[in-house]
Amino acid sequence: MFGEAGRKPLDSSPSESEWIEMSDFYRIKRLPPYVFEQVNRLKAKARAGGADIIDMGMGNPDLPAPKHVVDKLVETAGRPRTDRYSASKGIAGLRRAQAGYYGRRFGVKLDPETQVIATLGSKEGFANMAQAITAPGDVVLVPNPSYPIHAFGFLMAGGVIRSVPSAPTPDYFSALERAMIHSIPKPIAVIVCYPSNPTAEVASLDFYKDLVAFAKKHDIFILSDLAYAEVFFDDHPPPSVLQVPGAIDVTVEFTSMSKTFSMAGWRMGFAVGNERLCAALGRVKSYLDYGAFTPIQVAATAALNGPDDCVKEMRAIYKKRRDVMVESFAQAGWQIPSPSASMFAWAPVPERFRALSSLEFSKLLIEKADVAVAPGEGFGEHGEGYLRLALVENEQRIRQAARNLRRFFDSADQHLHNVVPLAARG
Repeated sequence: MFGEAGRKPLDSSPSESEWIEMSDFYRIKRLPPYVFEQVNRLKAKARAGGADIIDMGMGNPDLPAPKHVVDKLVETAGRPRTDRYSASKGIAGLRRAQAGYYGRRFGVKLDPETQVIATLGSKEGFANMAQAITAPGDVVLVPNPSYPIHAFGFLMAGGVIRSVPSAPTPDYFSALERAMIHSIPKPIAVIVCYPSNPTAEVASLDFYKDLVAFAKKHDIFILSDLAYAEVFFDDHPPPSVLQVPGAIDVTVEFTSMSKTFSMAGWRMGFAVGNERLCAALGRVKSYLDYGAFTPIQVAATAALNGPDDCVKEMRAIYKKRRDVMVESFAQAGWQIPSPSASMFAWAPVPERFRALSSLEFSKLLIEKADVAVAPGEGFGEHGEGYLRLALVENEQRIRQAARNLRRFFDSADQHLHNVVPLAARG
């Protein structure tokens, strides 16, 4: 696809010189270089050279959207009035369907008129919530490592980020207390994401009870990312912070249909909870968009109101892939901690390669093993030393990745001793 005549393709990435040209713009100056772009460029170069890259880098679901959802989209598209502007906060039926989902899944009662906003994916919801509530210099507590929009949405809005741990342990609240004491001005909000992207950690309802108590004690908001609520592999479905009595007084939670229904490209998500925060988000969105294409909203309504067999099937597929990855990668020489939820594994750089940064090791895997992963440092400095692996390749491809890794690991001593210092085999 090309833009105006004589210009470069619209989908091509900015060159280094173009990044320099943009560096004078206020919001661009607030953003660090996009680490993942370096991996993407190397991946594209390898593919252009004929390499078959097994891509576990981006959390882009490869499963199809459920047939009944696609059928509803096709049925609705082209009907009278569906090509017009839609409702920025979501059509009424869709907001009712999301409220119904929260009632069934979490036992949480929501008013679809005032406590549910449809967003163009949870990422857009987070970014526009940041625009809605952040004044220049406002401090927000963000987990590190974390999904980039959690920090950069607020940085672009003029806010200041203070990192806190991502693990939901007792030490987490000690870190929050220190952050409250030493932050000037006082933080306005704390971000949480469980099941976590990238670490796959899961929070308990007891953790959320303590979090709500903390937020009320310090008069700050909770912004919860629950995009992976339905991707879990045991008998303990991840809870919502809104299950805590009184949580809605201080909380907005973001969910997405991208992973639950494999509808990533459809761009459909939700913000639910506190009326004041939802109203602020709705006000900002009313100036910026007219909502998703109406047939997509109708199809999303069918997904939420329809049978959940497709969701159970999705879980079973990801669980099988997880098991194959953990087993086959271990046989290849890379121990991968088994996640209990999310579509990611969070794996330490193998001990023999600890002298390399996560970005350097990621590049090495593309060059030497035809395997792409996401470097941990792209999720914050405390992600260094780890890689995020997405379960977005089928079992056969995962086993092939393991074979590639085994060949690379077995030959690394001969081929890399003059390039990087390798730790001795254990």
